[in-house]
Amino acid sequence: MAGDKAPFAYEGLDRLFHERARLGIVTSLAGHAEGLSFSDLKVLCGLTDGNLSRHLQVLEEAGLVGLDKGYAGKRPHTRCFLTEAGREGFAAYLQVLEQVLRRARETAKRGALLRKARQA
Repeated sequence: MAGDKAPFAYEGLDRLFHERARLGIVTSLAGHAEGLSFSDLKVLCGLTDGNLSRHLQVLEEAGLVGLDKGYAGKRPHTRCFLTEAGREGFAAYLQVLEQVLRRARETAKRGALLRKARQA
């Protein structure tokens, strides 16, 4: 989190995780230690082949996701999984996100109390 000068800057929200599609990908993979097939991940995240491929490429280049490419019979098969760095980075991201949510709730409550006080 940023210091007191910019309490709502949320510097710790890693953009690699914070993008909607990548958040879905990483969340899906976090719950499957053995990884997921490309096809299963595509369905879980509601992405097209091209979108999923591009987001996986970004995550793989950052060392957060690994891909095992091979064949299941004669068909190509890709298994996607979080790397150790990906698991650690995602855990750190979630800690910051929890702080964001906590602060947002507190701010919203204070705002509601101030509105009620002004109306009284």
